[in-house]
Amino acid sequence: MTESRPTIDTILKRKSIRSFRPDPVPEEQRRRILEAMLRAPSAGNQMLYSVIEVEDQHKKEELARSCDNQPFISRSPWVLIFLADMQRMLDFFELSGVHSLVESGAAESVKAREADLLLASCDALIAAQTAVLAAESLALGSCYIGDVMENYEFHRDLLQLPDYCFPIAMLCLGYPTEQQQRRPPTERIAADKIIFTDRYRRLTPDELRHLYDHNIPRRPRFVDGAKNIGQDTYLRKFSSPFMMEMRRSVKAMLAHWS
Repeated sequence: MTESRPTIDTILKRKSIRSFRPDPVPEEQRRRILEAMLRAPSAGNQMLYSVIEVEDQHKKEELARSCDNQPFISRSPWVLIFLADMQRMLDFFELSGVHSLVESGAAESVKAREADLLLASCDALIAAQTAVLAAESLALGSCYIGDVMENYEFHRDLLQLPDYCFPIAMLCLGYPTEQQQRRPPTERIAADKIIFTDRYRRLTPDELRHLYDHNIPRRPRFVDGAKNIGQDTYLRKFSSPFMMEMRRSVKAMLAHWS
């Protein structure tokens, strides 16, 4: 039997880390991680993303506050923000005189569309995950912060983002504390509920009823009003104040993008 390769072991042991040692990430480690990130798959090799390294402590503290008051963000040794970026491509087209093609009738008008946003978001997230795995291989831990999609207007101003850049994910990276290193990875939904052959399969009522049973030990009590794990999940994740703000923020960004 073929033994697992180190890359597979790294992936299987990966877990989100929210408590880091104060040690800074050495410049050489950063360089190697970013170098690996730039090799991430990209649609048509267009690389429709940009990355902001947040080094200013004040900005880290502002992000900790704006991303649902998570203090560990401000204490993270290395913070990366991944942008779905169509601005660079639009600037490139303008410099290249693409408008002349539009005027001649050879091409459609030059503007960012919804499909471009989705494609750029995919590029950015693939790059982010490549950075995560590169970091893990160098004994660094990481945590995704999706809350950076909230407070669109604030983050646009804080990071001086142009019209066609959207922060799709933030990564906090650093060396895990000893306690975090010992902590086992969280359980996942069973493979047969996720992976199907040839066609989609809707889960049975019994499968759905027990879909998130593995999360129950991590929740000593349900949110007030919840009678089961499904209701608790909805109230915690899909009907929460942070989700309401994320929906508002993304809607505002889409209106601006369009």
